[in-house]
Amino acid sequence: MSTARPLKSVDYEVFGRVQGVCFRMYAEDEARKIGVVGWVKNTSKGTVTGQVQGPEEKVNSMKSWLSKVGSPSSRIDRTNFSNEKTISKLEYSNFSVRY
Repeated sequence: MSTARPLKSVDYEVFGRVQGVCFRMYAEDEARKIGVVGWVKNTSKGTVTGQVQGPEEKVNSMKSWLSKVGSPSSRIDRTNFSNEKTISKLEYSNFSVRY
């Protein structure tokens, strides 16, 4: 009998004042504190995008941070989540900033 919690994966895009405000660095720190893996990067259209994976409750905590908290100087107008699904194993070993 398995007691393993289901793993979730979700893609995200954060809109607002999220570039030039250390958003990626804070996202990386928060993800490590929460215990999720994935990545974050700036886009050419002024948003921040990425993917989060981990146990469902931890992914939900990171989704809340991406929607409501962000870095101290950021202003989050909205966050879109897509491709949310259950996965059998994590695809990443840590959370990293991509360029």
